[in-house]
Formats: sequence, structure tokens, C-alpha cells
Amino acid sequence: MLFEGTAFELNRIILVRILSTVVLVTLFLVAARRARLVPGRGQNVAELALDFVRVNIAEEIIGKATARRYIPLLTTIFFAVLAMNITGVIPGLNIASSSLIGFPLVMAVIAFVAFIVVGIRSHGALGYLRTTLFPSGVPWPVYIILTPIELISTFILRPATLTIRLLVNMVAGHLLLVLCFAATHFLFFEAAGALKAIGVVTLAAGLAFTLFEIFIAALQAYIFTLLTAVYISISQEAH
Repeated sequence: MLFEGTAFELNRIILVRILSTVVLVTLFLVAARRARLVPGRGQNVAELALDFVRVNIAEEIIGKATARRYIPLLTTIFFAVLAMNITGVIPGLNIASSSLIGFPLVMAVIAFVAFIVVGIRSHGALGYLRTTLFPSGVPWPVYIILTPIELISTFILRPATLTIRLLVNMVAGHLLLVLCFAATHFLFFEAAGALKAIGVVTLAAGLAFTLFEIFIAALQAYIFTLLTAVYISISQEAH
């Protein structure tokens, strides 16, 4: 759309990401600025959403004693992922902002940096590596196998699986919706005779998958944030 061929090229998915970010930030700014001791409907919704992350993810996984310092990070991750996912079912946008690898990768890198920093702060750099790669209570010959597994699992597979899980789920949902509604358009407007009736089936399937995609958008935001909290919890505790 703009700046084609440059590092600042603006295409459709980047535009959708910008719109998602603006809307998300605006909603929370409005909720925060209008906060009252006796909350109204909008503030109630905002507080319920924030409490969901605080109680069901941060405090449940990390523990009430230390969860508070990580709530801003986990809340940002949850609502950013949710906002980018939900654009896939919004008319006029019709593409999940997380269905291209850039956004899932950035979120995974943020989670990766977060749990590494927590581990270093809790145990020191050498202490964190020792507790991660050389868990106590294991016979030393087992470390020959265990240490490479822990190295790959912690420092490669964690960010990789966070990225791939989010990306693939949203791409799959997008393809299902495209197939259903493209088939519906073809059957209603181009197919001949009795084939047109099948368009009702594909339309119903498209609507059902749309509802399912809303559920998946929220579920993937929850899973991504939950796993980030789990990794933070593991990093701050000794094995």
C-alpha cells in the first residue's frame, strides 16, 4: 500500500496489525482514564479481563508471592496475541495478524528473554545454567544424554514451539474459512443446477468455523501466556 520495495513497506497484514494495536491501546486507555471506585459496565469488563490473567495465569502458575512483578508482561502478551488473532474473523479485515511468522516470533522472543532474565536474576548466570542443564540428584553419566536434551528443550524448542503453535493454528483457521466461504460463493453464483443447494452446507460450515475460530483465537492467547508463565516459574525455581 505504501513504501513498496523498502524496509518500511506497508501491506495489508501490517495495516491490520497497526489497527489492532491502536484499538487495543485505545480501549485500555479509555478504561483506565474513566476508572471509578464504583465501576461502570466498561470498567467491569476491563477489570474482569485483567483479573482473568492475574488470577488464572499469573498467580495460579507463578504463585501470589511473586506473580505481581510479571503481571504487566503476561497481561500485555495475552491481550496482544488475542487482538492479533481475532482480526481473522472481523469483517473487512479477514486475516489473523498472527498468521504470518513475524508477530508470533516476536512474542516468542519476548517470552524467551523474559524467562532467561528471570532465571539469571534468581540464580545468577552460572547458577541458572547449572540448575537448567545439570539438574541435581542425577548420576553423572546420565548428564551426557540429559544435558544436551535440556539445552535443546529450554533454549531452542521453547521459543520455536511457541512460535509454530500460534502461527500454524491461525493459518489453519484462516484456510478453513477461506475454503468454506470461497466454496459458498462459487456454489451460489457459479455452480449449475442442484449444486447450488450445497452452498447452504458450506455456508453453515463457514459460520460454524467462524465461531470455532473465535474460540481458538482466545485459546491460543491463553496457551501462549500460560506457557510463558510456566517457563518463568520454572526459571525462578531450582530443579
